[in-house]
Amino acid sequence: MNFLKTTMLLAALTALFMVMGFSLGGPRGAILALLVAAGMNLFTYWNADKIVLKMHKAVEVDASSHPEFYTMVQRLAQRAQLPMPKVYIVDQPQPNAFATGRDPENSAVAATTGLLNMLSYDEIEGVMAHELGHVKNRDTLIMTMVATIAGAVSMLANFGMFFRSNRGLAGILAVFIAPFAAMIVQMAISRTREYGADKAAAEISGKPLALASALHKISGEAQRIPNPVAQRNPAAAQLYIVPAGVKQMFSTHPATEDRIAALQDMAPGGGSGGWSNNSDEIGDMSRVKGKSKARRSALDPTRGN
Repeated sequence: MNFLKTTMLLAALTALFMVMGFSLGGPRGAILALLVAAGMNLFTYWNADKIVLKMHKAVEVDASSHPEFYTMVQRLAQRAQLPMPKVYIVDQPQPNAFATGRDPENSAVAATTGLLNMLSYDEIEGVMAHELGHVKNRDTLIMTMVATIAGAVSMLANFGMFFRSNRGLAGILAVFIAPFAAMIVQMAISRTREYGADKAAAEISGKPLALASALHKISGEAQRIPNPVAQRNPAAAQLYIVPAGVKQMFSTHPATEDRIAALQDMAPGGGSGGWSNNSDEIGDMSRVKGKSKARRSALDPTRGN
């Protein structure tokens, strides 16, 4: 099913790319857009993980540099019956995480320093199990390719701004409709995908309430703390476990409250199991250093340095 979705998505974005190319340069523009889209699709397929990781300036870690974090991911991968992915840390105060790679054999997972600073050990385990859920469900290829191709569509639309005076309505459509159309394509494939990864995380970690608690803690902070990568390329926001500074109408994720409720229902016996989503344990990561110190988890990202 994911292979079919990937094929249909790439066909739709390629067609959109060609329409925009035609609106800006006629038949030659359409042919050029087709060649560019085909080249991007091929390049992205083979270099999905490298593109995303370089975009985030992610640093690979191992058992010697960050033993607790690496061992956690290793144990979760074994439970999920997955090959060991590469493990990365992103030096970014916004608490978030993502997975990338074209298949389970060529996958990578990453967490930000903000997430590792904020959450407890069990909560981080739930988050990383979610990312491995994406790998197990083979979501990572389509997630990365959407980010790359949709970003290119938006870039071409911005380029169309310079031609709208010559091409009239066609240029205006390229500028205003194309980015919105790319977002619609993302929304069409993303919401059920997140529920699927949450469900897989609950099965892998055995702690659905830990993931629910993590989602509650990081959702507000992820909206409040800037993410330079998502600001430069809004299409990258759909890679993360929670939306990163994206308005709800353009969000590729279900409402966090709905995800938490679904995870609570997965807990033994159902319900909250004693956990309340009114927790006030969220650390204020925006306060000036020296005035406040955010609660650190068992996986302090500075420990291995």
